Amino acid sequence: MANSMHAYLQLMRIANCAMAAFAAVIGVLIAFRIIFEQPLQAFPFFEAGSVGIVVILVTGAGNTINDYFDVAIDTINRPDRPIPSGRVSKKQALFFAAFLFIVGIAIAWFTNLVCALIALFNSLLLVLYARSLKTTPFFGNAAVGYLTGSTFLFGAAVFGIEGLYALSVLFLLATLATIAREIVKDIEDMEGDLKAGATTLPLLIGKKQAGLVASVLALIGIAASPYPYLNSILGEYYLPLVGIADLLFIAAVYAVLKNDPALSSKRFKLAMFMALFAFVAGA
Repeated sequence: MANSMHAYLQLMRIANCAMAAFAAVIGVLIAFRIIFEQPLQAFPFFEAGSVGIVVILVTGAGNTINDYFDVAIDTINRPDRPIPSGRVSKKQALFFAAFLFIVGIAIAWFTNLVCALIALFNSLLLVLYARSLKTTPFFGNAAVGYLTGSTFLFGAAVFGIEGLYALSVLFLLATLATIAREIVKDIEDMEGDLKAGATTLPLLIGKKQAGLVASVLALIGIAASPYPYLNSILGEYYLPLVGIADLLFIAAVYAVLKNDPALSSKRFKLAMFMALFAFVAGA
């Protein structure tokens, strides 16, 4: 029983789900401070908790359905994953993903209409990504970038359209950073993707050119990162911390240009975590 539970949590990539949920709650916090400028005693804790649960469920469902459609590639790149290893069957994974999607959208519906629409759209996009967009050069990377950035928007959606507007800049920064990292991950997985017949951006335009695209996107994000502070969206603690994140992004860019995508991917992940911490401190 414990082994089965562990397999399903691994299928969901529960650690990534928790990080996404945390980002959504941060989205609630930042939008709350921007819109209302009230002390934290008035913070909508129940709505923030609901948002976090929805993100865990929908993200977990998306990761599960991705593994469902990605068995051939995972058999080469990640044979230890639950489906290739035989710990979870494809049918079980499909039903599990459907259950998570339905429950997540239902909870979002009881939060408000904007949250419900985002949850529904993201769920459909996750299925489309897993089924076909993942093998579409750049558009698959862009879909992952949007989905990651939209966790902030989903949190802000607790406050309706006004919340979406308040978090639009942070959404853009997160989206750019994620697209860059996804391209780097595709460079890292070129051998397995080639054997599985996938058509990723590095396979289409070459490793060096794809690295340049990732680098340009990351540098645009770095250049735009002071904007939330300069426009009083985030406070004084944001700027020095996002500066550290920017240095890590620069280190990630350096690694991919030096033909070390594995190291670059790790640095991108660390930089994104530091940027998230900067958002928290700035709020």
